[in-house]
Amino acid sequence: METGTSRGMAVKQEARLVGPVVLLGPPGAGKGTQAKRICQIFQIPQVSTGDILRDNIARGTEFGKQAEAHMNRGELVSDELVQRMVADRLAQPDCARGFILDGFPRTVNQAEWLDKHLAEHGFFVTEKGCKRLLVIQLEVAYTLLLGRLTGRRTCPTCGRIYNTNTAQQGSRVEGVCDVDGASLVTRKDDREDVIKERLKNYQTQTLPLVDYYARTNHVIEIDGSAEPDVITSAVVKAIENGNRL
Repeated sequence: METGTSRGMAVKQEARLVGPVVLLGPPGAGKGTQAKRICQIFQIPQVSTGDILRDNIARGTEFGKQAEAHMNRGELVSDELVQRMVADRLAQPDCARGFILDGFPRTVNQAEWLDKHLAEHGFFVTEKGCKRLLVIQLEVAYTLLLGRLTGRRTCPTCGRIYNTNTAQQGSRVEGVCDVDGASLVTRKDDREDVIKERLKNYQTQTLPLVDYYARTNHVIEIDGSAEPDVITSAVVKAIENGNRL
């Protein structure tokens, strides 16, 4: 959803060189919402590994065929294949001014590959220097995350997301989408038992990634429990101040 905040910011941001941005945070931290807003403000793409994977499978590319074969066998898509797809996506013209990575990197190995790939291919090198990778971590308390995720309801038709635990994000008629009147559903991965497992996996798998980036002085922490407009302003400020040449 476009807000007054994002519209006003976009006017002066749409032509600037942004560079690479990684948005980290646990499930329910609001990464998807903020990524879409920042992409709109700076007019850069959101590079999502999930979108890349689905696109390659839909188009029947060699990458897609290999990934689908892994998935049909019940296997995770390998780091090497994911990295090849990400490299192919970052080579597209719309990434020339910058991009936000969504869902990548997930592991320290992937982060090390990304650092090497950006350096070897001269991303965002200008006469003033090179735009460094900027990592933004959205911090949200566990109990708040649990409330956000267990209350999340999705429209199966338009994909709009509501939340029964937050008055500002609830639908006008309980259980019904404001846009098309479809009955809202709870996704399988929004059940409480699944959510607890997802948060546990985040702690064990993704936090080492935060530690990796902290050692290279790339991480900027932002309070993800604030109102969305406040978070957006903080993320924009972080990009403007933390990713300068």
